[in-house]
Amino acid sequence: MRISVRLFAMQRELVGRRQLELEVPGGSTIEAVWSALVERHPALAPGRPSVRFARNGAYVDPDTPIADGDEVAVIPPVSGGAAAPPAEDGPAAPQPTRILEIREAPLGPSILAELHERLAIPADGAVVGFLGVTRETPGTPAPGQEAEAARHANRRVEALEYEALREMALTVLAEIADEIVERFGVERLAIVHREGVVPLGEPSVAIVACAPHRGVAFEAARYAIDETKARAPIWKAERFRDGHVWIGTPARTHPPEA
Repeated sequence: MRISVRLFAMQRELVGRRQLELEVPGGSTIEAVWSALVERHPALAPGRPSVRFARNGAYVDPDTPIADGDEVAVIPPVSGGAAAPPAEDGPAAPQPTRILEIREAPLGPSILAELHERLAIPADGAVVGFLGVTRETPGTPAPGQEAEAARHANRRVEALEYEALREMALTVLAEIADEIVERFGVERLAIVHREGVVPLGEPSVAIVACAPHRGVAFEAARYAIDETKARAPIWKAERFRDGHVWIGTPARTHPPEA
C-alpha cells in the first residue's frame, strides 16, 4: 500500500520535508507506518513517546489499520478557515453562533470587540473574552527540545511562531464548540488562533463566549482555551536571536471526562 505521511514542527525539521510517500504491506497499522518512517529517518525514533497520529484528518490510536491512499499525520507536542466579514453592500449576513478561525493576519487589540460585535445578541448578559499574548519569558520545552532550551536559558523570547494542520485544527475546534454546547449550554463562541510569526506582546489566540449568565460564560471560555491548547494540532516555537525552541506537551486525543 502507498501511504502519504505529513510532518510538522520538530519532525518536519528533523526530516527536512513536510510530506513523503511510504510503501507498507497490506494490513498495516499506524504503528507500522511509524516504524517504516523511522527506518528511513532514524533521527525520529526518540520522539515516539510524545507523538500522536491522525489518519485522514482525525486522531487515531497507533493500532488503527490503514488503507491504500490514506494520509497519516505525525502530531508532535502541541501548544496550548477565516470567515469573511459581511459585505458592505447587499443584505446582512446571518448572526453567527460560532466563529472558528485560523488567521495569518495579526489579530490586533480590537479582536475581542470584533468578536463580541459579531456574536452577542440582546439576550446575552455576559460576554467573556480571553487573549493569549506573546510574553518574553520562555515556556516548557517540548520533549526532545531540552538541550536547545538550555542553550537559550536566561534569554528573552523575541517572538512566537505558530504552525498548524489547518483543516484538522478547525475540525478539532468545532468538536470543542460542540462539547461546550453540551456541557455548559453556551452556543455563541469564538476561537480565533494565529498562524505564523507573532511578535512580543501581540495576541496569538482570542476566545469569546456569550451567554445569558456569567457563570457558564466563564466556564465555556476556560474550556475553550484549555482544550484548544491540549488538542488542536497547532505548534508553537519560541524564537530567540539565534535560534528557536519548540514548546508544548503530547497532544490529548480525546475530551476530558465530564
